[in-house]
Amino acid sequence: MNVQEKLKEVLGVGGAAVQAAVVSLVAAAVASVRWLLLTRQGRWLTVGMGVTSAVVVLGTTLVSHPPVQVIEPAQVGIRVNLLTGGSSEVREGWVLRVPHVHRLYLYSLKDQVYRTERSLRADGPAPFQAAEGLSIGIEVTLRYSLDPARIPELAQRLPADVGREIVEPSVDGVLRRHFAQHTVREIFATHRAQIQKDIAAEITPLLREDGVVLRSVTLGNVDLPQQYRAGVEALLAEELSAEKMRYTLELKSKQVKESELSAEAEKVRREKNAEAAGSEEIIAAKAKAEAMRHVLPFKEKEIEQRRLEAEASKVSRLTQASAEADARRIEAQGEADARRKLAESDAYRVEVTGKAASEQLARDAELISRNPLLIQKTLADKLSDKIQVIIAPPQAGGFIAGGLLGQPQDAQYAKRAPPGAAYSQASEPSREPSEYGEE
Repeated sequence: MNVQEKLKEVLGVGGAAVQAAVVSLVAAAVASVRWLLLTRQGRWLTVGMGVTSAVVVLGTTLVSHPPVQVIEPAQVGIRVNLLTGGSSEVREGWVLRVPHVHRLYLYSLKDQVYRTERSLRADGPAPFQAAEGLSIGIEVTLRYSLDPARIPELAQRLPADVGREIVEPSVDGVLRRHFAQHTVREIFATHRAQIQKDIAAEITPLLREDGVVLRSVTLGNVDLPQQYRAGVEALLAEELSAEKMRYTLELKSKQVKESELSAEAEKVRREKNAEAAGSEEIIAAKAKAEAMRHVLPFKEKEIEQRRLEAEASKVSRLTQASAEADARRIEAQGEADARRKLAESDAYRVEVTGKAASEQLARDAELISRNPLLIQKTLADKLSDKIQVIIAPPQAGGFIAGGLLGQPQDAQYAKRAPPGAAYSQASEPSREPSEYGEE
């Protein structure tokens, strides 16, 4: 009981506090509104807040709905005006789109491909039916594109996915009707090209009404049921065996015929060879006789030619021997003349040299007779280049080198002081150092 009473007291105090806070907030809000409306600063602040809010709202709208959009190459756009209901075609580039006023639809002008994905296998979700009632899977590929000239008039009713909502329903019905008119064998073997051509011829006008241009239709892989595939394989094996046997028989028949023709050809070839051999022998005999008739004169001419060649060789050898003998004789005569000329030259040289030597001796004798001291000077020059010599005139009939030659000296010549002293001084080697550093 005490706890409940205390809780009631706390709630009572808290409720009073909350009421007081609410009253304070209301009073503050009323005061702020009065300040914004009645004062000049409040009115400017109110206008600024309004402009800011408008700018924020406008920026948000431009970001979520941009007024400019890019149309890529190989695309065409249809811009619809929601106010007037009119439409205009726009090509690649930048295009203006006002939010909530314009709506832009984009269509690709590139070639697009539709493939029967649900009917690729015989056990798939939507296989085709052949004339036998068998389920088969066929890979059909269509290449198409939108007609650029008709896009503006068809833009109001063209769906977003043209391939799924226009091409697929139209093509599926045509394909099933055509495949149901042909057997499985015709579809995957015999009439494949014709079926493909008929399908393209029927689908083209259907798609042209919706502004779609069909480029090509291609039949790809054909998926057969397992049992039918086994039967077809067995049938093909039998047909292949029969075809192989037929070709084998034809081959054997051709081989027999070939053997007959070969034997006949061999017979004819041998006959022709025999005739050719006989003809060759006859022609060879005739040719040999004719050749002998021409060869005999040729042999005679050849013998005569060899005889003449031998005589010419003999004459040539004789002429060559005579020429060699003459050449040797001329060489010997030339060698003798050369030796004679050489001997005469040596004799002439000796004679001229002797005359020159005699003349030189005569000149030397005449010079010596005029200058007797020239002999002493020459002898002194030849003694040594290290000895200094002073030549004094000897006594009459004396010779400076008489002592060296063993000639007796005259006593009178020995007593003569000045000449003898001068000669002894000149004969002794100098005690002073020479110009070469020797004593």
